[in-house]
Amino acid sequence: MDKRVTASASPFEKAFGFSRAIRSGNRILVSGTGPIEPDGSSTPGDAAAQARRCFEIIEAAISELGGTMADVVRTRMFVTDAADGDAIGAVHGEIFGDVRPAATMVVVAALLRPEWTVEIEAEAELIR
Repeated sequence: MDKRVTASASPFEKAFGFSRAIRSGNRILVSGTGPIEPDGSSTPGDAAAQARRCFEIIEAAISELGGTMADVVRTRMFVTDAADGDAIGAVHGEIFGDVRPAATMVVVAALLRPEWTVEIEAEAELIR
């Protein structure tokens, strides 16, 4: 089975030794994705803006490996404040309202950068 990987602008990928996403066969696994801008800075704004940025990065990784957001079968959202759950969930709903992947949202004490309010993982399966 062949394995392909992709990277993003995250400064952590090379430093920590991981790929943004891996495609192995018909599966695409996207690593925990924080709201990082192309220049490596954190996305400014509220939880919804940060979630949108995470999903943009995830979509680019999945696309580069031959999939689409319609192929996503699972997401995991790590949030630092339960009060942000509705805003982050609403963004998830905008993107996946028709796809309806299995999803988990967990409140955590902190994320890697203190300004992050959300980090998201995704898994896709290409059935076509």
